[in-house]
Amino acid sequence: MARVPVAATAALRRTTDRVRRASHVLVGRRRRRREGPVLELAARRNPYTRALGLLCVVLFGAWLGLLVVGDVRVPVGPMNTTMTLRPSLTGGTKINVSPLGALELDSHQAPLRLDVDVDQLDPERSQALVDHPERLSGLQDEVTRDVEHGTLDLAVRSCIAVVAGATALGLAVYRRPRRALAAGGLALTLLAASGTTAFATWNPESVLEPKYSGLLSSAPSLVGNARSIVSEFDVYQKELARLVTNVTKLYDVTSTLPAYRPDPTTIRVLHVSDIHLNPASWKIIGSLVQQYAIDVIVDSGDTMDHGSAAENGFLDPIPDLGAPYLWVRGNHDSDETQRYLERLENVHVLDEGRAVTIGGLRFAGIGDPQFTPDRAAAPGGDPAEYLAGARLATALREQHAAGTPVDVAVVHEPSAARVTDGTVPLVLAGHVHHEDMEVMKQGTRLRVEGSTGGSGLRAVEGRYPDPIETSVLYFDRDTRRLQAWDEIKLGGLGLTTAEVSRHLPEENRP
Repeated sequence: MARVPVAATAALRRTTDRVRRASHVLVGRRRRRREGPVLELAARRNPYTRALGLLCVVLFGAWLGLLVVGDVRVPVGPMNTTMTLRPSLTGGTKINVSPLGALELDSHQAPLRLDVDVDQLDPERSQALVDHPERLSGLQDEVTRDVEHGTLDLAVRSCIAVVAGATALGLAVYRRPRRALAAGGLALTLLAASGTTAFATWNPESVLEPKYSGLLSSAPSLVGNARSIVSEFDVYQKELARLVTNVTKLYDVTSTLPAYRPDPTTIRVLHVSDIHLNPASWKIIGSLVQQYAIDVIVDSGDTMDHGSAAENGFLDPIPDLGAPYLWVRGNHDSDETQRYLERLENVHVLDEGRAVTIGGLRFAGIGDPQFTPDRAAAPGGDPAEYLAGARLATALREQHAAGTPVDVAVVHEPSAARVTDGTVPLVLAGHVHHEDMEVMKQGTRLRVEGSTGGSGLRAVEGRYPDPIETSVLYFDRDTRRLQAWDEIKLGGLGLTTAEVSRHLPEENRP
């Protein structure tokens, strides 16, 4: 067997290596040519993916930080409270007064909400106020200082909690100190931006229009007369102290709430509408008449559902509601309904511009010209509605020329109410089953009431039950002008919620 020279073997090995390397290079070029666009696209998307991931880590970590250590226990006057910052889409402030309910204030617009939980009443500090009533005069300054210190402490702790939570989660996710510090810095930046937004949108007058829920829904009836509603909401610090003082009093009297004594300078009108044959409405109206010491009840129509004679017995409880009842015909109320009401005691039917003076206010109204009980509750534009509004406007001008100007006009359809613009200070309407308020071009205020019957027999047709809505209107007895109003909203069929929102006309805001 011939032996291959060593030189030939070495040359063959070198040739084989060159072929193998050339094959690897060729395959690599083909792979890069095939995968190049995909890798480039991934490279372009990668920074955004990393940024989105970092943002998610920051937000979740900041939320965990606030959840764990982001609250402060603060003594405010005679009460022990807990202040907490919570993520929120709308911002605002919520004051929880367990077990009485809650107050919500539209205090700011930012992705953070301030929660204030009134934990308990301190017995020693409360007894000291009872034993020394003169200390109430300095309670406002004390409460202001307590709230300032608590807010500052909460801000510092929230910064620490947010940065620590985002940094800790960033370190757990990325396992790189630099990325973790970047997460903490971004969290601090977002918190600072949120604080700046809250400061820029801070609305101290939000305490003028709180929203009550739970047992505190009865609080507005204890506030006082219409003049004090306007004059006593002086500055935010005083009102904050007054709020705390009132909560203290509520704690003391929850078992035996005192009977409210109406001030003689205030006229209170209960506006109801669109009862639609709901028998529960009479009990609600009767309760509100007693609770708010109502002087006059105004019904802007659609008390019935089909206006048939068989339904007339539904109207029999009206004389026993405890206040004069003013009524205008709606499109679900027939002439038969109107004639039946005219025969009832303590009921005043307003139609064709007829005016009456009840409780110190002069009212005039006109019934809906149409009887269409099968028509859906939608804003109307029928010519008959405009003609009815025009007839009422003419009657209002005649009343003014005769020296007996009308204070409040009442119609059913809002389109008829718009024709009275400039002839009366306030016009009340219903029909659309939701509350609304606007000042029209010539200065007349249009107040549209929701359904006090929760849409009546139609309450079960929708996915969710309609709320029961009504309003208490406060008038000054001397000027006979609207000073404030409370929007009352109760949960519909099967629900037990209650909300009361106080509102002031723009001219009455300090």
